[in-house]
Amino acid sequence: MTGAGEDAFIAAVKPLVDAMGGEMVPPDEAGADDVVLSWEGAAAVAVRLPQLADSLDHILAALERRKGMPLADLDRRAKQEIVRGLEARGAFAVRHGVETVASALGVSRFTVYNYLNRDKGA
Repeated sequence: MTGAGEDAFIAAVKPLVDAMGGEMVPPDEAGADDVVLSWEGAAAVAVRLPQLADSLDHILAALERRKGMPLADLDRRAKQEIVRGLEARGAFAVRHGVETVASALGVSRFTVYNYLNRDKGA
C-alpha cells in the first residue's frame, strides 16, 4: 500500500513520464532497462522508457496537440521551426527520423534536409 507522500511523489513525476512517452509500472515489475525511482528510502515506482522511434512519434503527436492542428497544415515558417526544435532534441539521429518527420509535416525528405541545411548556412 502506498502512503500519501508516495502518491504525491508519483503524481508529481507523472507529467514528466507522460511528456517523454514513458510508462509507470510498479517497482516489483521493473525490467533491467527500467528506471526505479525511490521516495523516502523505498522504491516508489519504475519508469519504463520508450524506444527512441516511439519517442519521436510521441513528440510529433505532442507538437500537434500543442499547435492544435495537424503539422502538415502549418505554414512553411512553422514547419522550419519544428524541424529546428526536433534537430536540437536529436530527432534526426533516430533511424528513419527524417522520413518520419517529413511524413508528419506533409513534405518530402528533401524539404526536411533543405530546412536543416538552411539553418546550418545561416
